[in-house]
Amino acid sequence: MKEALKVTDFDFQLPKEQIAQTPLAERTDSRLLKLDKTTGEMEHGIFRDITRYLKPGDCLVINNTKVIPARLHGVRSGTGGHTEVLLLKRSADDVWECLVKPGKKCRPGTVLSFGDGLLTGEILSVGEDGSRFIQFHYDGIFEEILDKLGEMPLPPYITEKLEDKNRYQTVYAKYDGSAAAPTAGLHFTEKLLQDIRDMGVEIATVTLHVGLGTFRPVKVENVLDDTGRWVRLTLG
Repeated sequence: MKEALKVTDFDFQLPKEQIAQTPLAERTDSRLLKLDKTTGEMEHGIFRDITRYLKPGDCLVINNTKVIPARLHGVRSGTGGHTEVLLLKRSADDVWECLVKPGKKCRPGTVLSFGDGLLTGEILSVGEDGSRFIQFHYDGIFEEILDKLGEMPLPPYITEKLEDKNRYQTVYAKYDGSAAAPTAGLHFTEKLLQDIRDMGVEIATVTLHVGLGTFRPVKVENVLDDTGRWVRLTLG
């Protein structure tokens, strides 16, 4: 019989006041929860305490993907209506798979303008999952324009504006491609990583770009049946 892992197994109530809206000045000051998988005992600590749970010969795997400023705010040509675009994945030279709001008003042929025309995009088609494929037009270098116009794609439960884009990057972020940060790694610093190496712990890297799967809801009752959540993985 196939094992079941239900979506409802992950239901819990998190008070809004318990959701941090701004990052701490020191990354390693974040809180750490340790769960003993044998006894079920929980222990609360500070993230820098992670060295207490590692030992020589262990291997720590980190994801060196880099988040792009993937959220764009623009207007629809002809109507001036506000449109928000989230870049997910480049599928061709200047064609990107995107999430678009409001989707119903962004049909194929719709032209979007960003930064008073510094960047424009035409919606070419609609994917089966509701994503849009957009052909972008611009003068210059796309990455430079995106860095000027784009915002970091913070989760919807973060309502405060991020003042420093680098705080939504890990200190070891290297390869552009993610539409969201691998958030578990945001609490490491270069010093903490070096302390871990000095303990005799090996640090291995992978490049795992976070894409559409992190944004769309799970549509099956058994999580193990959701085989469509593929990711792009490159061994570092």
